[in-house]
Amino acid sequence: MGKIVLENIKLFGFHGCMPEEEYVGSHYTITLEVEFDFYQASVSDDLSKTINYVDLYYIVKEEMKINSKLIEHLAQRIIQRIKKYKKPLIKYTKVKICKENPPLQGNIIDRVCVILDNS
Repeated sequence: MGKIVLENIKLFGFHGCMPEEEYVGSHYTITLEVEFDFYQASVSDDLSKTINYVDLYYIVKEEMKINSKLIEHLAQRIIQRIKKYKKPLIKYTKVKICKENPPLQGNIIDRVCVILDNS
């Protein structure tokens, strides 16, 4: 068993419950973990025997383009897309989504994050 980890993907999106979040948007940092058996890929050096991290990146990027009120919903959509991508291989998926500089009426906070896994 092994994992592919895409750490700190930086994207911009329009997610949130406040009306201004639909227009102003925010920066997001996403970390994705996908666990699966990649023994065959490790011995064969064959991309078709593994999960292509470029494909995982594009799944995250595409889902970020679809507005959600809740980043919890966005996290669930990302996990569902990844599970459909190579269902038989994937054993576990975890996504962490952080909204950078969330609008908290004068309060200083670097980010707010949600973590969702499919276990």
